[in-house]
Amino acid sequence: MAGGGHLVPADQAAGLIWANPRDPVKLAELLRDAPHIEWVQLPFAGVEDFVDLIDDDRLWTCGKGVYAEPVAELALTLALAGLRGLGTYVRATTWGEPIGRNLQGARVTVLGGGAITESLLRLLVPFDCHVTVVRNRAHPLEGADLVLEADQLSDALPGADVVFLALALTPDTEGIISADELSLMERHAWLVNVARGRHVVTDDLVMALRSNTIGGAGLDVTDPEPLPKEHPLWTLHNCLLTPHVGNTPRMARPLLARRIEENVRRFSEGQDLLGPVYVELGY
Repeated sequence: MAGGGHLVPADQAAGLIWANPRDPVKLAELLRDAPHIEWVQLPFAGVEDFVDLIDDDRLWTCGKGVYAEPVAELALTLALAGLRGLGTYVRATTWGEPIGRNLQGARVTVLGGGAITESLLRLLVPFDCHVTVVRNRAHPLEGADLVLEADQLSDALPGADVVFLALALTPDTEGIISADELSLMERHAWLVNVARGRHVVTDDLVMALRSNTIGGAGLDVTDPEPLPKEHPLWTLHNCLLTPHVGNTPRMARPLLARRIEENVRRFSEGQDLLGPVYVELGY
């Protein structure tokens, strides 16, 4: 196979490529019967469905960084569409008044410091934005004007024209955007979530959108997901929804295939693998 590996039954394998992104039970059963497996490759960047299985007994890798470019592209699309009022325009049935704001020269806050953020920062360069990144550790990032640690989130929301969510889902980041955080945002600001729906307290977001506490929300992910057809988010003019398509299956397959090929090669040669999962961090 590509990368230099050989496809063998699980009882003879040293590494396992797990392609089912939402079935931790079957993976647990397989690993219980194959304790000799040294390395497991998971398909998604997020590992929340498998976090109870991940331990220090094996090497674990995921799709971290694989899908960054298409997801960052959609994040930018939602931000531009929101700021320029497309949610209002596409629902209109008569000629309306001009609305909208520029992304050019805007102040942007990004939650998360991984590959999606790195890709997004490159895409934002032509817009000459002032970018603040909030991440676990305040290490510098190319393209960011300011990097803050997570406990400084409240300092990064006031003044921002767009707030992007591009961080991993962990117990610490679940519900990281609630009524308190939304109240700190500007009344014209847009929230763009391309990470996980559970980062946002949905009921609080609905209230903020209805009351115009913030300008709007561009959501590729929701809680619950899929979003029920009767949910109020569908009817709000200041909410743009896409059905978790930041990275479609057609986009994903060649990207994931290249990562698996490279990691198979590295594993066979005893090199460090790409996309390691950190047990202590949960991602």
